[in-house]
Amino acid sequence: MHPKQVFLSLMAAAGMASASESDVHQLKEDSFDEFVTKNKLVLAEFYAPWCGHCKALAPEYEQAATSLKEKDIHLVKVDCTEESALCQKHGVEGYPTLKVFKGTVDNPIPYSGQRKADAIVSYMVKQSLPAVSALTKDSIEAFKTADNVVVVAYVKADDKKSNDIFAAVAEPLRDSYLFGATSDPALAEAAGVTAPGVVVYRKFDEPVVVYDGAFEAEAITSFAKTSAVPLIGEVGPETYSGYMSAGIPLAYVFVETPEVKAKFSEGLRAIATKLKGKINFATIDAVAFGAHAQNLNLEQQWPAFAIQDTVKNTKFPFDQSKDLTVEAITKFVEEFVEGKIEPSIKSEPVPEKQEGPVHTIVAHNYNEIVLDDEKDVLVEFYAHWCGHCKALAPKWEELGKLYFDNPEFAKKVVIAKVDATLNDVPDEIQGFPTIKLFAAGKKGTPIDYQGGRTVEEMVKFIKESGTHHVDASSNLESSAKEAVSDEPVGQAAPAATESAEDASESATSTTSTEAAAETHDEL
Repeated sequence: MHPKQVFLSLMAAAGMASASESDVHQLKEDSFDEFVTKNKLVLAEFYAPWCGHCKALAPEYEQAATSLKEKDIHLVKVDCTEESALCQKHGVEGYPTLKVFKGTVDNPIPYSGQRKADAIVSYMVKQSLPAVSALTKDSIEAFKTADNVVVVAYVKADDKKSNDIFAAVAEPLRDSYLFGATSDPALAEAAGVTAPGVVVYRKFDEPVVVYDGAFEAEAITSFAKTSAVPLIGEVGPETYSGYMSAGIPLAYVFVETPEVKAKFSEGLRAIATKLKGKINFATIDAVAFGAHAQNLNLEQQWPAFAIQDTVKNTKFPFDQSKDLTVEAITKFVEEFVEGKIEPSIKSEPVPEKQEGPVHTIVAHNYNEIVLDDEKDVLVEFYAHWCGHCKALAPKWEELGKLYFDNPEFAKKVVIAKVDATLNDVPDEIQGFPTIKLFAAGKKGTPIDYQGGRTVEEMVKFIKESGTHHVDASSNLESSAKEAVSDEPVGQAAPAATESAEDASESATSTTSTEAAAETHDEL
């Protein structure tokens, strides 16, 4: 046999061996329930072989499976092109869909972590533990370094109030950080705290941070979130959601080279230290994620700087006609804190008049339409390059006509849309398309639409969730067929323009063509 043929044969055999040795279990309808119920913790990926995002996830998923098998945590996958009934049973509307099962096929938890091996491992380890792990002298040292951020409470065993407070802090944050508690007074003494006390152990900056405030849930929660962020970190796939959920403004510095990054990271330490807990500072790779600058109303010119109020989703870009220096940023940040900087508002022109059954929203008429307290307003937040949004468009028009063409319905219900890549909106958008109902009299608490993309189901949603309970079902000529959503856009995050990273991790790319939207590098 020719040496090349021998080589190829060996490679093929190695590939077959590798495939057979996969630590990801391929399940079918007749094996899924049995596997899930006999294992305490399972992460399931519902995928399609042609799905680009699934292909990008595959090596990360395999690596995570190998790391987790020794912890008795299992990763499985289901091919929805072959097991359509099983995928439909579990409400799969896009690929990949990941869900966490805990010993039962009922009530799985949507996986909300990043799609990187380390992040999957970290997330699933947290799922395997109670919200608060009981620590002893034999386990505490290993626990302190078990994750990037570990929160430990030192509380007396008979202090029920403090134990309850810490449990209340841990439960909603358990997917983000590890929480442990001990009642051993010797361990509290060794940690240098008086019970009740809290210490955060980190793998960055100062490794140990001691909480010195009142033992109250809100204050401890704020301390944990603040401590979990480096003094000057970096916005990336594993950190973006943490910055967005921190509840304080984020100051971005877009940099192209390690040298420029080092210059600003070192130069801004003084102001970052001064404002720790009030503003988070981070660099962002302008080469990989430069398109995110447009989301902050910046041009793609480097270096660049902007502050984003993550609660109000307002943006404060630094004037790019001026030189960007450490001194200029410091002054800009101080003026921002003093309330001297006005937010930049990106908006398309306000339509001269609303034509057709779907109202067009832009930033400058947002309040006028969405916050009209007399009407139930259903809003589609879309991106002009989004293929799923284009597929939904005719159904959205059909839905709008059901209310627009009926004078009585039109007084109570408005169907609207806004291009969230071209207009600043105050809402947290997790993907495109995102649909929210702003019910009359309840504008402060919009309701996310989670149903199928048929006119019939959306009509039912408006009837059941709207204040006016308008029922337009009698006007439906026929039920719309379910729209096929293959790879839904996911968590809003910085976008770049070239590599094929998982686009489902972002909702806010302003890439202007659909082709670019399919290829940009999303966090």
